[in-house]
Amino acid sequence: QVQLVESGGGSVEAGGSLRLSCEVSGYKYDSNYLSWFRQAPGKEREGVAVLNFMSATDYLDSVKGRFTISQDVAKNTVYLQLNSLKPDDTGVYYCATGYTGGWSDWKSQSRYTYWGQGTQVTVSS
Repeated sequence: QVQLVESGGGSVEAGGSLRLSCEVSGYKYDSNYLSWFRQAPGKEREGVAVLNFMSATDYLDSVKGRFTISQDVAKNTVYLQLNSLKPDDTGVYYCATGYTGGWSDWKSQSRYTYWGQGTQVTVSS
C-alpha cells in the first residue's frame, strides 16, 4: 500500500520559514517524480516544486529563490524548505508521486497517482 505523509506545516509571520516533509512508503518515488502542490482557499491546486528520478528540480515562478526541494533517499523522505514566506503562500500543501507525464507537464495534477493528505501552511502579514 502506497502512503505519503506530509508534516511540518504551521503558522508563521511573513518572512518566516518552515520545512515540510513528505515520507513515502510502498513506492519507489526516487524512480519517478515527487512534486509538491498547494491549494489556497477558493483557488485551484497548483504545482510548486518537483524533484525527478535524475534529481532535476523545477519550481513555480513565484517561489523560485525562496523554496527548495530536497530528499533523503535513506529515509524515503522529500523535503520542501520554505523561506521568506509571504501571505500568498498560505494554503494546504500536498506531495504527490506516481507521475505518468513528461518533464514539461509536471504541474498537471491529473498525471499523479498517489497523494498525501496535506499539511496546512498559514502565513500572516
